[in-house]
Amino acid sequence: MALFYLWFRLKMRLDKYLSQSTGFSRKEVKKMLHKGMISVDGEVTKDASLHVAADAHVLMEGYPVEPPGDKYIMLYKPEGFVCSNDDGTHPTVVSLIELPRADELHICGRLDVDTTGLVLLTSNGKWAHRITSPKHKTGKVYRVETADPIPQEAIEQFETGLMLASERFRTKPARLEILSEHEALVTLTEGRYHQVKRMFAAIGNRVVGLHRESVGAIELDEMLEPGEYRFLSDAEVESVQ
Repeated sequence: MALFYLWFRLKMRLDKYLSQSTGFSRKEVKKMLHKGMISVDGEVTKDASLHVAADAHVLMEGYPVEPPGDKYIMLYKPEGFVCSNDDGTHPTVVSLIELPRADELHICGRLDVDTTGLVLLTSNGKWAHRITSPKHKTGKVYRVETADPIPQEAIEQFETGLMLASERFRTKPARLEILSEHEALVTLTEGRYHQVKRMFAAIGNRVVGLHRESVGAIELDEMLEPGEYRFLSDAEVESVQ
């Protein structure tokens, strides 16, 4: 990413910038410019040849347009949204992303409809795979609230691995940190279907609240409210190896 920004200091024509960022053809971009739908640093412009830098504030129909290149986003997923690009029953997390071509973003690890917390999205498929592939062992931390008290022996059970209903193999070792009678942090390096809920079910308990706090070294920004998102920093992107 640093090399991209070094190159971009040379500046880029506005029509090329918009075309590469949004996927619209230059002909379509020029029509939008003619209609006054584009602004740069607060000023409406119709000049397709205007040269813009990486830190320019470009809006298309009032929505921010990021510089060309891969996008990396953290979203605070609210309850009631599904981690899908399309769903006929519930609103999707990508519907919260007010960017062109948001429906083409990869969702890096899904959360249940009633689970809240950190969701990562990107246009970089290889980066998404490094997060979701079990061989990379990217730790994901969940804050769990349970219906019944969590026994101390559950720590060893999670570390040893549990047999889940309809599964042939035990879960991989997971870290359980008990915070109070009904609250704990669970760190997983795999992502089976409803895994946290099924692990607690396997020890005779029930999850009543589930929230993902981090993925690898990337922590949910405490400044974000449910439904809000921001772009990842270079350091956060590069933390995924």
